[in-house]
Amino acid sequence: MESMPGLDIATTTVDRFLTWGSANSLWIFPMATSCCGIEFMATAASRVDIDRMGSIPRGTPRHCDVMVVAGTITVKMAPRVKRLWDQMPEPKWCVAMGSCAISGDFYRDIYSVIPGIDVAIPVDVYIPGCPPNPETLMVGMMRLQEKVELRRAGKPVPKDDRPTTAERTIIPKIGRFEDRMKANQSDPISQLQLESAIKLKVRGLSPIPVAPSEAEPKVEAKTESEVKS
Repeated sequence: MESMPGLDIATTTVDRFLTWGSANSLWIFPMATSCCGIEFMATAASRVDIDRMGSIPRGTPRHCDVMVVAGTITVKMAPRVKRLWDQMPEPKWCVAMGSCAISGDFYRDIYSVIPGIDVAIPVDVYIPGCPPNPETLMVGMMRLQEKVELRRAGKPVPKDDRPTTAERTIIPKIGRFEDRMKANQSDPISQLQLESAIKLKVRGLSPIPVAPSEAEPKVEAKTESEVKS
């Protein structure tokens, strides 16, 4: 190609296009085993919508570029995870989501749990948290996009170190549902959802008493004689 004048420019343009396509079409194979999987589902839902990055969760490893390990991996499960990893086509990437996938966290000293998925397969991006919220997962995927672009450009890809104990046990600061709804009193639908949630009965327990609104008319109970008349 270099011996033909002008074609090196076309090659550069095509390479940039392929790099852009590789970084923005990372199909995900979710290996969700515990509570971090719930946060992954929230990321794939419409509120956060990871599809806008071109990342689509798929049910087969043969069609995926990225394995997101979200949760604890047991000793018996590790060979299965490795087998699924081997079925993914090259180039492939691994994301350890949450402190359990990174180090085993609470279960690291149990005989049946491996101390992190990186003892079975190589990890490219660590996403600390217990569990990490959808926004944190999006940041991790953006970090992975940077690594994909570096590899496509033939540049050295830096290896991410395991987060420290303090970093991997980060708890996202998410306000309570009641507090968030009180801050947005102008939304009648949210207020109705809040009142319905408070009135729910849990396992036969009596509902939490809710003060009646001033706008609601008080309805007095009728006696049996009044009902008959």
